[in-house]
Amino acid sequence: MKIEIKEISHPIFNGKEVRLFIKRIDKLHPFVSGNKFFKLKYNLLDCEKQGQNTLLTFGGAYSNHIAATSFIAQSKGLKSIGIIRGEECLPLNPTLRFAFENGMRLHYVSRSSYKEKTNANFLEALKNQFGDFYLIPEGGTNELAIQGSEEILDFNDSQDYICCAVGTGGTIAGIINSSNAKQTVIGFPAIKGFEQLDRDIKNWTNSTNYKLINDYVGSGYAKINNELVAFINEFNAIHNVPLDAIYTGKMMMGIFDLVAKDYFPKGSSILAIHSGGLQANQGMTERLGVSLPLE
Repeated sequence: MKIEIKEISHPIFNGKEVRLFIKRIDKLHPFVSGNKFFKLKYNLLDCEKQGQNTLLTFGGAYSNHIAATSFIAQSKGLKSIGIIRGEECLPLNPTLRFAFENGMRLHYVSRSSYKEKTNANFLEALKNQFGDFYLIPEGGTNELAIQGSEEILDFNDSQDYICCAVGTGGTIAGIINSSNAKQTVIGFPAIKGFEQLDRDIKNWTNSTNYKLINDYVGSGYAKINNELVAFINEFNAIHNVPLDAIYTGKMMMGIFDLVAKDYFPKGSSILAIHSGGLQANQGMTERLGVSLPLE
């Protein structure tokens, strides 16, 4: 499985004597995008082993994971149920419309109820309501997802710094596990709650060669501003690499800012993981009236 790696050229990198590469795992599949390809891989094998025919998972209204799970369930002849944070809003945004058209049953819960998504009693109530299912946690993050995410890096990825966007923490945990001791993995959270996220990652890896930089989360998940939109569009125009506004756009803007601030030593190399998520740009464009790359 060959994955495109592209060097990003920019005067700021030349001046700081730093090289930036981007690994396009977003191009692995048109609908099971980027890190979801890896995170769902072993969960699906385990689901098949257990003989289950229904996937149940959790996500927000713009969730890449909801979109990817709905598609892969349909393609494998499985039923799928999405527990969606918040109230139903019609017409459905493009993410939820895509999931619905893939046959996913959408079930909305309040934000307070959604916080109980790992509670045994809450999960038992879902089984009473929907019948038996194979559970995939929010964002697809569990031990099997981390196992899959360990395959994102390979022996050719020898850069000094590995950067990735962070949601629930599963992808970065897998990358940390497969990185070498001389590398530093830098995570750019898209969701507020830095302390809990760090605790979760520590539960999934014994390595300490990583840092979470919380300076680029902005106002929070799915919250964007004109500066971010402008950066994403300029980056796409110059480098022909589309970024999403929830995850990879914030990560890349953070990398540029850190290079400008001399965070990376001269002579160092950076590998940014493009984890996908472009499907959410369409919904953000419709909701906010901004222009974002769609492919």
